[in-house]
Amino acid sequence: MAGFANDNWQTELPSIEERTMFIFNKELMSDVKFVFTEANDDGSKKAKLAIPAHKFVLGIGSPVFYAMFYGPMAETTDSIELPDCDYESLLELFRHLYGDDAILSESNVMQVYYLAKKYMVPSLVERCTEHMSENVEGSNVFSVLLLAKKFEEKSLEDRCWGVIKTETTEAVMSEDFVTLERSLVESIVKMERLFVKEVELFKAVDLWSTKEIERRGLTINVNTKREILGEEIVKAIKFPLMSQKEFMSVVPDSNILTVKEVVDMMKHFSDIKEVSLPFSRSPRSGPHKRCLRFNITSGLMRTSSFNKPAVSPNISFIINKGIFLHGVQFFGKYGGNYIVDVDIYKSGDFWGSTRLFKRHGINISQTYKDETISSISYFDVLFNNPVCLEGGKGYRIDTTINGPPGNYINSSHEEKFVECAGVTFTFKKRATGNHISCQFPALIFSV
Repeated sequence: MAGFANDNWQTELPSIEERTMFIFNKELMSDVKFVFTEANDDGSKKAKLAIPAHKFVLGIGSPVFYAMFYGPMAETTDSIELPDCDYESLLELFRHLYGDDAILSESNVMQVYYLAKKYMVPSLVERCTEHMSENVEGSNVFSVLLLAKKFEEKSLEDRCWGVIKTETTEAVMSEDFVTLERSLVESIVKMERLFVKEVELFKAVDLWSTKEIERRGLTINVNTKREILGEEIVKAIKFPLMSQKEFMSVVPDSNILTVKEVVDMMKHFSDIKEVSLPFSRSPRSGPHKRCLRFNITSGLMRTSSFNKPAVSPNISFIINKGIFLHGVQFFGKYGGNYIVDVDIYKSGDFWGSTRLFKRHGINISQTYKDETISSISYFDVLFNNPVCLEGGKGYRIDTTINGPPGNYINSSHEEKFVECAGVTFTFKKRATGNHISCQFPALIFSV
């Protein structure tokens, strides 16, 4: 044989695995072949492809093949067609049966997994499951999830849900999302831990409803999308998390919300307090974290000595990964009332020029004391909608505070680098003695 000095190849291959792999996909000693007829681009049939095989090797590796070749209803033909698989995937199944190996890729792993399940080869099932788990991402997560659910692969299904939570934007923008069953879309929209801007989630749901209408052969009108989605999905979209611009640019024209719901949302954006909305305002990204900028101990405090009723602290920082900023914490006077203006700017450096957020006239009447240091009191300024900040970008927060003087931390104790919940904040230091930025003890965020 090729590659050997003589025909006694068995003597030069010391292990059984080497000898069986030597006859893998060869006519040598084969007693069965699996044939495939592939179509040309014009629909005509190509010449058949064939994989030569050995019944004994297949039979000792799979109980299904054993029954096929050695059972009471054994195949008598030496040429078998399998309509539910392709040439490349069956070749990898056989490679595993001959030599405990398989060449897996994103394009073939699901079909190989299917064959491994069908022919009861658990070792290959495990290998395919591991490969999919390691390579699942937002772009392919739904195809993997559907396979995991079909075959009840719980660990793989859990892995897929984890990817949906962390790579939500990529997942809902993938081609597979619009093909999902309605129940799965509802499950996703109802999740509280999703990393996606609400407007992008809404766009994906809107596109899904359009595609579903087309699949059912219906006509799109004012009521069809609402009927297709159902109240559970519509009410699970958190419209108050959108900015007014985002909302007005996509939602009214979608014909999903009623006129009253659109009007009520506009009242919400105008801060008309008596409006009651059926949509949740709580962020999807989970519990809030606090990036503490100081190691607060007694003796570091100062009393604010501003000679004017309003002060304007600001802070600049860079983050290494994306977050949702939910608010800012300030030092204050216990029992004091404050009115706060907040502006957030973005740039590629510390000083920003593009305003992301503006909220003026925020009335704060609740302050609280530190439980361990009685001389310190704080108040939180929380935003109605979280602000999405990107990793690797610089941001500046400008504020104006009207209210009674409070405490602040000496700027020499300000940390430049703070790591919290896996996010690294890099703060721009102020000149020594400038305590204006030290009004900010913490940033309130989620990841």
